[in-house]
Amino acid sequence: MTTVLSTTTEHAAPTVPLQPLLHDEVAIIAAPTQAWSGQDGGIGANPVHGYWTGDQRFVSAIHIEISGTEIESIVTVPSSAREAVFSSLLRGLDQAGADPDVRLDRRRSVRIDGVTEQLQITDRHTEPNTVGDPLTVTVRLTPDAANMDAVKAGAGREPVHANTSGMGASWNAGSARIWLDAPGAVTTVDGDDIVLEWEIRRGRTIEVRWDCTIEAPDAVVAGVTTPRPFDAPEGVEDDRLRRWLDRATDDLDALRLARPEGEFLAAGSPWFFTLFGRDSIWAARFLLPVDTSIAGSTLRVLAALQGQKSDPATAEQPGKIMHELRQASLPIDNEEISLPPLYYGTVDATALWICLLHDTWRAGLPDDEVRALLPSLEAALAWMRDYGDADGDGLLEYVDESGRGLANQGWKDSGDSVQWRDGRLADGPIALCEVQGYAYEAAVHGADLLDAFGVDGGADWRAWAQRLAGRFRDTFWVSDSIGSYPAIALDVNKQPVDSATSNIGHLLGTGLLSESEEAVIAARVIAPDMASGYGLRTLSTTAAGYWPLSYHGGSVWTHDTAVVIAGLTRSGHHAAARELAGQLLAAAVAFDFRMPELHAGDAAIDVARPAPYPAACRPQAWSAAAAFPVWIALQH
Repeated sequence: MTTVLSTTTEHAAPTVPLQPLLHDEVAIIAAPTQAWSGQDGGIGANPVHGYWTGDQRFVSAIHIEISGTEIESIVTVPSSAREAVFSSLLRGLDQAGADPDVRLDRRRSVRIDGVTEQLQITDRHTEPNTVGDPLTVTVRLTPDAANMDAVKAGAGREPVHANTSGMGASWNAGSARIWLDAPGAVTTVDGDDIVLEWEIRRGRTIEVRWDCTIEAPDAVVAGVTTPRPFDAPEGVEDDRLRRWLDRATDDLDALRLARPEGEFLAAGSPWFFTLFGRDSIWAARFLLPVDTSIAGSTLRVLAALQGQKSDPATAEQPGKIMHELRQASLPIDNEEISLPPLYYGTVDATALWICLLHDTWRAGLPDDEVRALLPSLEAALAWMRDYGDADGDGLLEYVDESGRGLANQGWKDSGDSVQWRDGRLADGPIALCEVQGYAYEAAVHGADLLDAFGVDGGADWRAWAQRLAGRFRDTFWVSDSIGSYPAIALDVNKQPVDSATSNIGHLLGTGLLSESEEAVIAARVIAPDMASGYGLRTLSTTAAGYWPLSYHGGSVWTHDTAVVIAGLTRSGHHAAARELAGQLLAAAVAFDFRMPELHAGDAAIDVARPAPYPAACRPQAWSAAAAFPVWIALQH
């Protein structure tokens, strides 16, 4: 990582590298490969631009020249998650007159092992089957070896030298090997760049193309080429919802990855193109109304990585479900935090794994597949009791024992996500409210599974769940000027951290709450301080720390709202579920039906469309899959 010094004035202060903004950029994906560019198809202006495989970039810039004329962008048309066409004009090649004569269509296609680009130049004044003056097409491509974590932290390129041979070239980026093929081109190397040059006689339509193929022998996840096992539901009358479901289904298909045990959904592009326990579980759970196969294979993949020993450096513990998997260690926040390649620092994924197993069984997962996972179920249940509740108070809490891991280990994992109503940050160990709901549901439904398959222990787990519910009821409830609600968490002193947050909505439908308590929460999550009109805010506007562009302190997360919608539906609060579902649908229209990870929490009465959170991932698995709980809610 480098610090860039500004030289615009004599006394200019150093500028710190910043995470790239993504909201205006175009992502084309076929996991584990992705290509990022500007709206015009250009690659190189934004630090995230380039061709990527997993966490490794292998091309960082591409510059195109066509006989010295300017290339003027007019439209970008995505064909699918895997392909887009960037259309431009070449007015320097026009004849006299107002109408444009020469068009350039740049088609970029991404597959799991590479990227192909095709340039098609169409000239309306050249008759078919005739040739005119020569055109020179020059493509200058910069090979690169930058890692994802460095680029996310604001670092620049890491050019590498390529070797040319005939009409192609090859180079290494980390452990990946890349081959470039450019039929008909003269290929040379100029400094760090590969230069491709075609001399072509002008015709009605002429085409050139180049292709990059990747081999990544050390990859910890693999791409998928099998047909997708899920489809968007048919017969959806609302055109907006139908378009969102179609786009979401296509994106989820392109996010499929595999381990030896089966397929799962990568968390999101660009930063999280890998296995995340919590994210992959929620995305698979959202998909259950149309598919159980992704959920079944996700359960097996995570079970294969289930913790076996206690290791503070990785946060591994027996029975624990992992947080994320990378090819190498991941520095975060200027290297103050460094996550190991296989990291277990999550307090909720284990309980959520149990919930997914139960729900997938109820949705039709074959008994033989469930039976094979019963040892993992018993280990996961034991983790909640023996390790999740580290101090024996009947609640699940977390603390980073390594000093190098995540300070907050719920889904809101940023450093300022657990704060008091007055804005002070809470000290850990932290017991999150929603995690108690997950744990209660996991214990009860885990007991149901044990009973159904003739395994002892169901009664003990139901009793454990009842003790947890009593402890929760005694300690979490607080109130403000609007009414009562559960605190986001208990802090190190077992005091309720009193800010009102979206976390409370995750308790709906878990069984932890009474009907009257669920009614209180159902009313609060659609109150104006929480519901923005474009989804549920992560933090109430009544809190001192509220800010609509705060990552976890006032923004709207698509999946978060969808979890609450699903809970409202399960608990019978259908009007409130429809209200929030309609708000997310309005946001989906504004984002052209590819929902981002999160967006700003500004009120819909004040803004005509939601502002993007400019560093949000897009597409992201649980944001795309959120379309399905919305669909279910709007049917009731």
